[in-house]
Amino acid sequence: MFKTIREQIDTIFREDPAAKSVLEIFLCYPGFHAILLHRLAHKFYKMGIPILPRTISQTSRFLTGIEIHPGATIGRRFFIDHGMGVVIGETAEIGDDCLLYQGVTLGGTGKERGKRHPTLGNHVVVGTGAKVLGSIKVGDHVRIGAGSVVLKPVPDHSTVVGIPGKIVRSRAGEEDEPLEHGKLPDPQGQAVDDLARRVEELENLVRGLAGNSEKQP
Repeated sequence: MFKTIREQIDTIFREDPAAKSVLEIFLCYPGFHAILLHRLAHKFYKMGIPILPRTISQTSRFLTGIEIHPGATIGRRFFIDHGMGVVIGETAEIGDDCLLYQGVTLGGTGKERGKRHPTLGNHVVVGTGAKVLGSIKVGDHVRIGAGSVVLKPVPDHSTVVGIPGKIVRSRAGEEDEPLEHGKLPDPQGQAVDDLARRVEELENLVRGLAGNSEKQP
């Protein structure tokens, strides 16, 4: 248990430049509290103990604003930055070294039973307010932009943005890069710009043809 706490503290120092001391983390980091309480609830859940795991998770939700079902499987060095409004469903699986920002949902798409929540690979970053829904696989080293809604599987080393989420960049074979929310491409905006440019080209073509026809006797 002490090893788990130490590793979680080291993870926060690595991921959050605002972290100043161990005492500050213990007192002021809801993500830290939520993850440790989830580890406890998940252990009781795996043991088949009724009621208690959900009681722990709901207490954690009340204290931190982060809702993690005790059935969710979470890997090592997981970090929730700020955390308010984060929801992680019962059958969600999260790999090692993943980072979630506030408002993220790893949820289902209906009332289906069995595996109904997403699986995140290792080194995945999910931006503020993003929703990853359904029993889909998000590969290793994936970056999901703020506000995106991901409904389909995502291959390794991809960057996804938009509603619904679209792959806008593949970084296979490249070094990992941070998720810079202010520099993500806008596929919808690009499509509108392309359409406007095409309309302008067609208008110029029509004007040219009309001008030529007027010049003919």
